[in-house]
Amino acid sequence: MLDSVPNDATGYVAAAYVFFLALVLVYIAIIGAKLERLGRELAELNEKLEGGAAEVPGRQADRETVG
Repeated sequence: MLDSVPNDATGYVAAAYVFFLALVLVYIAIIGAKLERLGRELAELNEKLEGGAAEVPGRQADRETVG
């Protein structure tokens, strides 16, 4: 009685697993690209702050009250 069930769904199951794996890999690639861009932007901002190229709002007022 149990042998009468066809086993034709293995191809669909394999295709579903491959599709899900591809979807996860694309998601990881998108997140990695975003993190890489964010890291570059943070490094650029940090470089500007250390070099004094960017004026931080409120910093001039702090110097006047301390000095």
